[in-house]
Amino acid sequence: MRTRTTVCAAGALALLTLTGCGAADMTEQASPYAAAEGTKTVTLSVQSWVGAQANVAVARYLLEHELGYRVDTVQIDEVPAWDALSQGRVDALLEDWGHPEEEQRYVEEKKTIARGGDLGVTGHIGWFVPTYFAEAHPDVTDWKNLDKYADRLRTAESGSKGQLLDGSPSYVTNDKALVKNLDLDYQVVFAGSEAAQITQIKQFAKEKKPFLTYWYKPQWLFEKVPMTEVKLPAYKEGCDADPKKVACAYPHTPLQKYLNADFAEKGGKAAAFLKNFRWTTEAQNDVALMIAEQKLSPEEAAEKWVKANERVWRAWLPR
Repeated sequence: MRTRTTVCAAGALALLTLTGCGAADMTEQASPYAAAEGTKTVTLSVQSWVGAQANVAVARYLLEHELGYRVDTVQIDEVPAWDALSQGRVDALLEDWGHPEEEQRYVEEKKTIARGGDLGVTGHIGWFVPTYFAEAHPDVTDWKNLDKYADRLRTAESGSKGQLLDGSPSYVTNDKALVKNLDLDYQVVFAGSEAAQITQIKQFAKEKKPFLTYWYKPQWLFEKVPMTEVKLPAYKEGCDADPKKVACAYPHTPLQKYLNADFAEKGGKAAAFLKNFRWTTEAQNDVALMIAEQKLSPEEAAEKWVKANERVWRAWLPR
C-alpha cells in the first residue's frame, strides 16, 4: 500500500486549480457541490502526486467540455478519501493503490462505495539506482550486494551508513523494516516531500553521483532520470502482512477507481464516463510530464492530450 499526503507549499508540483490546500481531512470538510440534488456537478478527489493529478485533469476536461458538467476537485489524503467517498462528500476517487481494510469496510460491509473498475495503470514501488550506476556496477541491482556499495552511498544525513532516500516521513512504506530485516548497512533519509525528493534525485543525476531511492511507477521522472530497480526478495502473497516483519519486495498493484455508491447508481453520464475511463501508463506519464516538467497547467496539459488522442477518449463517453 502506498499512502501519500497533501503537498500544500509554494513551489510544490502543480495542483489542480480548484484544489484547496489545508483541507485534507474530508471527515470535517466537504465540497459544497458534492451530492447536490438537481445539479450537474461532479466532485473528484485528487491526491498530491502528479500522476493522480493527470487522471483528474483529463477526466475533468472531458466531463466539462464533452458532457457539460461542472467539476469540483478536492485535494485529500488517501485514507481520509475513503471516508469522504463513503459519506458522499466526494463522488469519485480515480487512483487507489490498495487499501484492503477500507475496501472491506466500505465496499463489502457498508456498501457505501462501489468499485469503478481498473484505471488501466499498474503501480509498483521499489528501490532504484540511477541506470548510469547500474551499468557501471551491474551487481548493485541485487539487494544482497547493496552493502558492498554502502560507503559510496553515504551522505551527511545518513552518517556512517549508506543512504536510502525516501519522500515524506508520513508516507506508509516498508523501507525501515526492510533495511532492518535484511540487515542492510543503510539509513532511511526523508527528503520531506515528493517534490523535494525529485529535486534531490535530479541533483544527484546532474552530478552523476550514485544514489539509492524509494521510487515508484508510473512516474514521469524516469523519462528525465533513467533508473534501474534493485531486486529485493520476491514478493509473495502475505509476505507484507506484518509491517514489522516485512522482508520482501513491494507488489505490483493494478490501480483502481472507486465511486460513491449512490453516485455510481444515480450519477448518470458522469458516473458511466468515470467507469469507462481507462488509459495506459504511457498516457498518464505524458500528461504528468507536461504538468510537472513542461509547467503546463493541468487544464492545458489535459487539453493538449485530449486534442491528440480523440480515438482513445471517444470510447469513454457514454452512448
